[in-house]
Amino acid sequence: MGPCERPHFSLTSNSGLLEEESVRRFIVIASAPAVHIKQLDPLDFLERSAAVFRAKVAVVDGETRRTYPELLDRVRRFADVLQSQGVRSGDRVAVLSPNTSALLEAHYAVPLAGGVLCALNIRLAVEEIQYILSHCGATLLVYDAQFDDFIAQLRPAISTIRVSVGDVRDPERDYETLLANADPTRVTRAAFDEETLLSINYTSGTTGQPKGVMYTHRGAYLNAMAEVFHANLRPTSVYLWTLPMFHCNGWVFPYAVTAAGATHVCLPRIDPALIFALIEREGVTHLCAAPTVLIALANAPTAAKFTRPLSVTTAGAPPSPTLIAQFEGLGATITHVYGLTETYGPITVCEWQSPLWDGASLEERARFKSRQGVAMVTMDAADVRVVDSQLRDVPPDGLTHGEIVMRGNNVMKGYYDDPEATEKSFAGGWFHSGDVAVRHPDGYIEILDRAKDVIISGGENISTVQVEKAISQHPAVLECAVVSSPDLKWGEVPKAFVTLKPGATLSAPDLIAFLRDHIAAFKIPRAIDFGDLPKTSTGKIQKFVLREREWAGRTKRVN
Repeated sequence: MGPCERPHFSLTSNSGLLEEESVRRFIVIASAPAVHIKQLDPLDFLERSAAVFRAKVAVVDGETRRTYPELLDRVRRFADVLQSQGVRSGDRVAVLSPNTSALLEAHYAVPLAGGVLCALNIRLAVEEIQYILSHCGATLLVYDAQFDDFIAQLRPAISTIRVSVGDVRDPERDYETLLANADPTRVTRAAFDEETLLSINYTSGTTGQPKGVMYTHRGAYLNAMAEVFHANLRPTSVYLWTLPMFHCNGWVFPYAVTAAGATHVCLPRIDPALIFALIEREGVTHLCAAPTVLIALANAPTAAKFTRPLSVTTAGAPPSPTLIAQFEGLGATITHVYGLTETYGPITVCEWQSPLWDGASLEERARFKSRQGVAMVTMDAADVRVVDSQLRDVPPDGLTHGEIVMRGNNVMKGYYDDPEATEKSFAGGWFHSGDVAVRHPDGYIEILDRAKDVIISGGENISTVQVEKAISQHPAVLECAVVSSPDLKWGEVPKAFVTLKPGATLSAPDLIAFLRDHIAAFKIPRAIDFGDLPKTSTGKIQKFVLREREWAGRTKRVN
């Protein structure tokens, strides 16, 4: 057949339709515009839940309860306020607030108005907030009234909206007053596609100025779907906001919980007594928390067995098997996920293998669940790898070290206004996590350390995570951190910083003796300090602070 010849069809189907005609009709149908594609937009989750769950309580904030239609109405009013304040397509809107309904509403109202949300870490210093506002180019700042004194020091050179309950110092600029006077039908959605920026989330900036991580509507939508699936969220679920919404947009759970038609229970602060009370009073079924928060809950005076099933998703640092066993002993089910700010929060999950693992003991379950697992459902299985310096996959032997790299639906668009850092992090077409891990024969990955935390002592690599897991097995230990300390003979050696449980006593020699039965002698810390540990605003232990103390005035090796 020549290149310009038309294929000839002479046979007919059972219906008598010529095959040529069938092909022609298929081509016409396939070319119809926009019938088979809709841009992925997490705002659609709220529209759907407001239409479907019309009497369902969507948000619990203190004594206030609002249905999904009421939440949607407030979001539309908030978006109208933003547009009346001059917010236009692509403008950055910063929000400084604890986990309140206003911050939840901002996750929908800001993009609805065409803006880009920048949720600010409420525990940062004035200078840090000033840097972020300047770097992202925010045109409007929405802040909770409890930060009045902070804002007075900040003196932002942009317009502000104050969110208050009762105490209204500036009625004309007060959030609730503005909402009451807004018109929810007046909002106009700016030109939109799924690659439009949804938000900018700033990293902790432990080694320099924080970087602005860009999230898109598409990425947030798909990661929210993964969270719904892996956390097993349902319309009957009640989600407690123990995870800061300013951290990776709350791992995009503001969208996931809404997509499921579940109930959001706002939590203004981490208070174990309040958390246990809300779990019972509101019938909480789900929460997310860093391991340090779970430690605080498990060891709180009010800790008691849960009276109903509680699903807990944890990440932020590798949880020790000891912690997992302790918390599941209270009746919770732990799901361990792993990710970074650059991956919308979780990107892998330690998928439970049922029925294969169902007969495992509590200790075996905890050991399985302490691994970082496999790619989440919206990622390809091959999108998360453990590789050597040449981007070659390490053998799945559970022994060979490599770096975790990833690409796909739930990787950031890049760093805002920082093409150099973006190019570096995407070297070779993969996002480089900086996490050292192994891959087990079953395909599950397990983090050994951050690259910068690995200790090289006399030529031997020591995983601080492994040492920390061993220390955590001692019944007197609440939490711990292990970092490198300078040593004249070995170059560097492990040093442990340990916080004991209330009322517990333990000496350094006794702990060292305990460790001899659990890890190799060269991995045992040469020194142990007892006391409180420095932490980030999201509950992660700041190992870099401890390490810098140890190496003050000394030259630290470069990994």
